[in-house]
Amino acid sequence: MEKKCDSILDAIENTPLVRLNKFSEDFGFDIFAKCEFFSPTGSIKDRTAKYMIKKAEKEGKIKKGDTLIENSSGNMALSLAFVSIHLGYKLKVVVRDTISNEKLKMLYPLGADVIFADTSLPPESEDSYNNLAKKLAKKNGYYYLDQHNNRDNNEAHYNSTAPEIWEQTNGDFDYFIAGMGTGGTVGGVGKFLKEKRAKAKVIAVDIEGSIFYDYFKNKKLIKPKHYFLEGLGDEFLIGCADFSVIDGMVQVSDKESFSFNKTLLREEGVLAGGSSGAVIAAIYKMKNEIKKGSKVVTIFPDSAFRYLSTILDENWLKAKGF
Repeated sequence: MEKKCDSILDAIENTPLVRLNKFSEDFGFDIFAKCEFFSPTGSIKDRTAKYMIKKAEKEGKIKKGDTLIENSSGNMALSLAFVSIHLGYKLKVVVRDTISNEKLKMLYPLGADVIFADTSLPPESEDSYNNLAKKLAKKNGYYYLDQHNNRDNNEAHYNSTAPEIWEQTNGDFDYFIAGMGTGGTVGGVGKFLKEKRAKAKVIAVDIEGSIFYDYFKNKKLIKPKHYFLEGLGDEFLIGCADFSVIDGMVQVSDKESFSFNKTLLREEGVLAGGSSGAVIAAIYKMKNEIKKGSKVVTIFPDSAFRYLSTILDENWLKAKGF
């Protein structure tokens, strides 16, 4: 029987770990996905938003009624808006102008003040996606949560997501493979799991166009390129990207991510978003190096319902050249 929650905030965490039966059979090893779309707003960022706000509040950095600001591809923005309602904060969010309509149409009813960043601007511009929130915070006295550089992001997953995985697997797994966006999830979970099971491999997944893969492989910062997938990669080397806990990194393309996302829907009936497709694409690329009978754990960060007008829309895909 499910526990009784005194508030919907208490419904965050304790998401199911689900075996992907068809993929497991095809690949020759067990794949288990932690389905974070069961969280109240439909994404893993509920954990991060709740943890970061409550910690800042506990440390006296913010108080009820203050204005918070964050830059987000959409999921963290929604989670922060949701948590802010319950904890009594105002919220401003900087989003890319390519954000999906589904995310945008939820932000407004949740009371967030949405500010669009021009994705055509170079990364070094003070008005680019990664810089605008910081600029506005400094100018107006808002509290900048900074999910990309504030290691409280990693800490949230070290203290909640990782112990759940450990308990759900009974510590019996061989690989943890997860997407790298802000770096908080793979960094926090990876750190915990490596401490518990040193021989387990932690693999991060990056998207073509992002700078993470080349930096991890060659310690070189390449010039970032445009990509369409939301939630993975970055154009800067950010503070939450903890490469010390990562054993390897796999890079996938937009096309591969979108294709495997569709396969995930059709063959497994799992209604996960585009970054989940990216992770499956990465596992597919690794299938010959993962021993038969191994156990792979991954995370599906959000829901397919966030992308009905983009990667799940045939017209959108054709218009973007896919």
